[in-house]
Amino acid sequence: MPKIKTSRVKYPEGWELIEPTLRDLEAKMREAENDTHDGKRKCEALWPIFRISHQKSRYIYDLYYRRKEISKELYEFCLDQGYADKNLIAKWKKPGYERLCCLRCIQTRDHNFATTCVCRVPKHLREEKVIECVHCGCKGCASGD
Repeated sequence: MPKIKTSRVKYPEGWELIEPTLRDLEAKMREAENDTHDGKRKCEALWPIFRISHQKSRYIYDLYYRRKEISKELYEFCLDQGYADKNLIAKWKKPGYERLCCLRCIQTRDHNFATTCVCRVPKHLREEKVIECVHCGCKGCASGD
């Protein structure tokens, strides 16, 4: 007999501290998803969604790894429930990827000549000073910037 799924989720201790911020970010995400994208390129319509997703993941990452304000149980709960991108956070822990904007920027199959995105190039090595990533709208996420 299969398990009966219930909608009750047991929130770990400390959830009430981060819940308002996560709810605000969820509301911003809903606004970004429902926002009209008239006059924008197809890729530009997704940029606000990528930014808010990055912001949620960075918030949880900072609370756990930098400020040490939440417990491991709460951190893992947030990852399991989808409040943060666990693959992006795994990259942030590696040297050279501390400021990575999204995972698409390091996937070589999405770029010409099997390289990474232009936003990964440090500012002092760029020919053009002002650039925007096509995938997420990032203006530069290289660790040396």
